[in-house]
Amino acid sequence: MHILIIGAGGMIGRKLAATLGRSGFLGGDTITRMTLVDVTLPPVPADISVPAEALAADISESDAAAALAAGRADVIFHLAAIVSGEAERNFDLGYRVNLDGTRALLEAIRREGSRQAYVPRFVFSSSIAVYGAPFPDPIPDDYVLAPLTSYGVQKAISELLLADYSRRGFVDGIGIRLPTIVIRPGAPNAAASGFFSGILREPLAGQRAVLPVEETVKHWLASPRSAVSFLIHAATLDTASLGVRRTLTMPGVAATVADQIDALRRAAGPEAADLIDRRRDEVIEEIVAGWPKSFTPQRAAQLGFTAESSVDELIEVYLAEDAPGASR
Repeated sequence: MHILIIGAGGMIGRKLAATLGRSGFLGGDTITRMTLVDVTLPPVPADISVPAEALAADISESDAAAALAAGRADVIFHLAAIVSGEAERNFDLGYRVNLDGTRALLEAIRREGSRQAYVPRFVFSSSIAVYGAPFPDPIPDDYVLAPLTSYGVQKAISELLLADYSRRGFVDGIGIRLPTIVIRPGAPNAAASGFFSGILREPLAGQRAVLPVEETVKHWLASPRSAVSFLIHAATLDTASLGVRRTLTMPGVAATVADQIDALRRAAGPEAADLIDRRRDEVIEEIVAGWPKSFTPQRAAQLGFTAESSVDELIEVYLAEDAPGASR
């Protein structure tokens, strides 16, 4: 089995490559090689048992997409994206990468299959940003997609493309709407949601963090460990059970910022919570105000997707796997 990971330089992509490369299996199949792709050369994880090649490519360029499709990977994980805050600040870049890149990749696969039969499993990383206010709390599986950010629009259109290319038999697609990932390791990124990780990650390391919104803000969260688990489960799922609705909302933890701070106190004491500086940011407040708060992801649960059930668990995963000095 040949695995292609696009967006392999990102945090989730690196973790996915390491997990698959160390196990050597996806479902019941042996992974014989992996191709790791990002716009800049992604790292090859250490201590993996699977041969892996790293490539730098921009999938929004048709020649690059065609070259990747010609590799005829059995499973393609499409994780590459310009994140929410950056997509809002840079309209052209967001559409070029998040929408044009996805369309170029799907079209390259279709053209490759027209020469000789080729229908790969295509796992697409979408987002809960496809929903926009006003909405119920929680949001059911069948609720309308009405995004209020450019990033959300780009992901929603890509979900429709995934469904249509799957309906036409060009790919065997499945999309997963990821919760906001908490706690993200390393340095903050440009995502508007970055503070959800920052108000936990930095105080746990004895550093100050900025909270740009009110503590009443509520959001849908899951760990990096769960994100990788979602992707692997999606790659091995019998997609016949999906019908024409090819994208699923993933399970997660519905928590307010106050819930996060309470969990931080339990994990690291009141002195950790004292390291959070309240500093309102109206731009971030406006973006976050249009985001979902919680879901009832019944379809995903019925199909075997699982996640954490509390912020305490999210912190435990971070301390075990991603905090400085963690064993993994």
